[in-house]
Amino acid sequence: MSAPPAHVALVTGASRGIGGHIVAALLDDGWTVVGLSRSGQVTDGAEGLACDVTDAAAVEEAVRQVVDRHGRIDLLVNNAGLVETEQPLWEADVDEWWQVMVTNVKGPFLLMRAVVPHMIAGGGGRVVNLNSGSGTRESDVLTSYHASKSALARLTGGVALAGAEHGVRAFDLAPGVIESDMTHSMRMHQGRTDWTDPEDVKALVLAIAHGELDGFSGRFLRAGTDDLDLLRARSRAGLGEGERMLRLRPWGEDDPLRG
Repeated sequence: MSAPPAHVALVTGASRGIGGHIVAALLDDGWTVVGLSRSGQVTDGAEGLACDVTDAAAVEEAVRQVVDRHGRIDLLVNNAGLVETEQPLWEADVDEWWQVMVTNVKGPFLLMRAVVPHMIAGGGGRVVNLNSGSGTRESDVLTSYHASKSALARLTGGVALAGAEHGVRAFDLAPGVIESDMTHSMRMHQGRTDWTDPEDVKALVLAIAHGELDGFSGRFLRAGTDDLDLLRARSRAGLGEGERMLRLRPWGEDDPLRG
């Protein structure tokens, strides 16, 4: 099923990699797509705007331009992100470490802060934050990246909770390991051959955009391992408290933190 041409998507980090795949999928599905990138270059067929997603004024201006031109934003995909050099925390470069946090947390915060009011005014919308399984566990050599993805899940959850009464839904989408410049730069992926198929990411984004997975608002989805038909069924049936969310796991019934 194709989205009406009037539907508008805003995608960050849209010039290449996962962002480029998502832009192409939405264009093929009939969406009007505006892509944000530092250069303003995006996939053919999309509108491009140059924007530093960590600059509040630049984000506000970019969103203003999109709304002035198209009247609405129905889907926001926060894809822009960074990863630091792989090394223990005490060896990390302070500026590089913090820039990952700024890009991966402040960037989505600024975009959601600017876009969600327009979604509310328009009767609702959906936010997809490109998260990672890294946000659910620790790393000995990627402390900033893992911490940023944990923080991002809290932003997603907060928007899902506050936005529910306004028809705004938010999702954490872990894309798996897509072959890209970023993944090729990481030591942990050297020699990897089992990459996640970009088609799996595209299918999940479109399912979210079409409202097929609204039961997962505030929760994690994972391309490459999740079965889309099963997700649709679980979305209709409903999920239990804490399922597919970041939660503290008590040690047992006698754990004081259960109280």
